[in-house]
Amino acid sequence: MLNREEIEKLIKEKNLVEGCVDLEKQITPNGIDLTAASIYHWEGAGSVDFSNKERVLPEEKEILPKKLNPGDKFGWWDLARGVYKIKTNETVNMPQDLIAMATSRTTLLRMGAFTEHGIWDAGFRGKSEFMLVVENPAGIKIKQNARVAQLVFVPIQETSHSYNGIYQNKK
Repeated sequence: MLNREEIEKLIKEKNLVEGCVDLEKQITPNGIDLTAASIYHWEGAGSVDFSNKERVLPEEKEILPKKLNPGDKFGWWDLARGVYKIKTNETVNMPQDLIAMATSRTTLLRMGAFTEHGIWDAGFRGKSEFMLVVENPAGIKIKQNARVAQLVFVPIQETSHSYNGIYQNKK
């Protein structure tokens, strides 16, 4: 797993992560915190098959944050118990010799919520999306740009078969 210094070097030299709200706050001893740019709920069913020829992504609807005061720069999402999709502010640019994995920030866990993630494959480039599960019966509130997940980077042997799926370079 890469440490802070290695991550900072790759950010400067190879744009490993772009679009951070505040890099100094987001970078951790072993990773980087991902922040909430937008939150959605699903409005239909999806379909998945082996070849992805019949894959159907469900419709989604953005949940707009609400500002507590008209002068506030950022608003809050007031989320009831349920499952949501988070899209991040950050763009991740994975080189051929790294993969990344993420976990919930412990602050979310202490509130009764957690995130679920896939693997960031070698060669993936784009904005990240993942699931937020709110189990707290009273719900939770999340402010725009809140740090919600920590991404950690794991070196692998360089591969010539990098990610080339439909989410490549997705904004």
